Amino acid sequence: MKLKQIIDGKTYNTETAEKIGEYWNGLGSNDFGYVYEGIYKTARGNYFLAGQGGCQSKYATNEGNSVYFGKNIEPLYEEEIIPMLERWGETEAIEKHFSHMIEEA
Repeated sequence: MKLKQIIDGKTYNTETAEKIGEYWNGLGSNDFGYVYEGIYKTARGNYFLAGQGGCQSKYATNEGNSVYFGKNIEPLYEEEIIPMLERWGETEAIEKHFSHMIEEA
């Protein structure tokens, strides 16, 4: 997924940032419910969620009376990322990037 946005004066670009985890709901990109998301880390250490999805996903865009496939970037704080990566089953990403925030049970 290639996506670039400027938010609050900062550029977020999936092509220049490091992808640290991803989720795909298994549906084809032509399916109305399709969702693909990735968590990225910029060279300056900022995190963001880049996602895209069909017209029945949270990424859908409205234009007039029609709904379309959409894409979006959302800046994230470290505290928001671990629960997302846990849901996605990205244990290695959590251990690699957030070991300072986890502990042995």
